[in-house]
Amino acid sequence: ELLQLIETILVYKLPKLSRTEIEAMFSLSDLRQTKVYQEALAEGIQAGRLEGIQAGRLEGIQAGRLEGEIQGKLKSIPRLLALGLTVEQVAQALELEVEQVTKVIQQSSDS
Repeated sequence: ELLQLIETILVYKLPKLSRTEIEAMFSLSDLRQTKVYQEALAEGIQAGRLEGIQAGRLEGIQAGRLEGEIQGKLKSIPRLLALGLTVEQVAQALELEVEQVTKVIQQSSDS
């Protein structure tokens, strides 16, 4: 935590004082009011936001790829069936569940 880092820095900068004496000199609320603490807190919040945005972006890209891959497989089902493969063979070839293949067939016949 940032507060512990600041306390550690104070301990090293004031080597003749004990941690208890330093804590007595600077109360927790005093440290939180310092410009250093406020700037570090703001930087931490900004870094966290950027990291969250980046993680969300990567998650979205991955979800998009997966969705595209599945859609591509589903579009291949009628062609594979036309080649004479069974529903089970199509499911195995495309790494899909038999139910998914059957659903696509039913949707195609309903259209």
